[in-house]
Amino acid sequence: MKVHEYQAKEILRKRGIPVPRGMPCFSPDDAVRIANEIGGARWVVKAQIHAGGRGKGGGVKVVGSLGGVREAAEEMLGMMLVTHQTGPMGQQVNRLLVEEGVDISRELYVGLVIDRSSQRVVVMASSEGGTEIEEVAANSPEKIFKAFVDPSSGLSQDDALEMMKNLELEPDQAEEGARFLEQLFVAFWETDASLAEINPLVVTADNRVIALDAKFNFDENSLFRHPEIVAMRDTDEEDPAEIEASAVGLSYISLEGNIGCLVNGAGLAMATMDIIKLYGGEPANFLDVGGGATAEQVTEAFKIMLSNPELKAILVNIFGGIMRCDVVAEGLVQAAEVVKLKIPLVVRLEGTNVKRGREILERSGLDMITATTMADAAEKVVAATES
Repeated sequence: MKVHEYQAKEILRKRGIPVPRGMPCFSPDDAVRIANEIGGARWVVKAQIHAGGRGKGGGVKVVGSLGGVREAAEEMLGMMLVTHQTGPMGQQVNRLLVEEGVDISRELYVGLVIDRSSQRVVVMASSEGGTEIEEVAANSPEKIFKAFVDPSSGLSQDDALEMMKNLELEPDQAEEGARFLEQLFVAFWETDASLAEINPLVVTADNRVIALDAKFNFDENSLFRHPEIVAMRDTDEEDPAEIEASAVGLSYISLEGNIGCLVNGAGLAMATMDIIKLYGGEPANFLDVGGGATAEQVTEAFKIMLSNPELKAILVNIFGGIMRCDVVAEGLVQAAEVVKLKIPLVVRLEGTNVKRGREILERSGLDMITATTMADAAEKVVAATES
């Protein structure tokens, strides 16, 4: 789950981590009021969407008057902001963050993610703040410093200070930066975050260390422990099909192809998408119905896939282990009758009760294409989209 920048900063602020003074707003009048309350001679107006690269797309404006605040707010609210993370259609801006201007001396980068190979949190720091970390990793990997944190002890003061010294900060700046990093780790750990990124982390002209930007993602499996974070969810930023799938217990992610995929198991779903691409097709979605999907869930899965106007065929690829093939077959028959399927359907069943499952499909009278192997299924579904 993602949250907006202003929400991420509120998480930091509540833990005493320094961020610029600012508030979210939903109208030009609110933007002007907030800027006036903050005071000063310069403000930053930021579009709030779940994507990076907002500045390059015109979603961040530094202004020097209340009139400029109003003008920036009027320009941004309602706009379709296009960045390298939104895709060509962009994302509509429905809310803004208005903040005080900050005199910047240096821009740094710090981030925390889960490293699966070591099963620890990895803390990263770089002197290349304000730049996408992927660009730094590709062009100047030696400028990224890492520390792998033992979960039993947390990020130590010595490790945090060493990372800040690697960025060639002055002694007092390094000490303040180390305190920031220690507090950020605690925030990351306490909220069950999967990502915390401060880019840039700035050193101000008066030697303060402040999170000028903030990004947090959270492990959805732990959200039951954090109702205050669940309350931050902005469904306007999410794909409606993905929201609908989540509501019925399905794992669904929209993609840009035209072949729908209904599969049980995340690994098999990934392999199915790979083999579709190997045979020249493009998957329209990732859809894992899990190991115990009901006929009702299969029906909902078909409805969600068919809501995509670009869909030209569906591939059902089931390996029956916990989920029996005969139960899947009954669900497919029921679903096809409910949704009045009018596009090619390719079905590959294997595993527990597969003979019974195939018999159910054969007797159903459904117009479908059967396949025996994954390669056979992929070849047939790609051909079906071209006919």
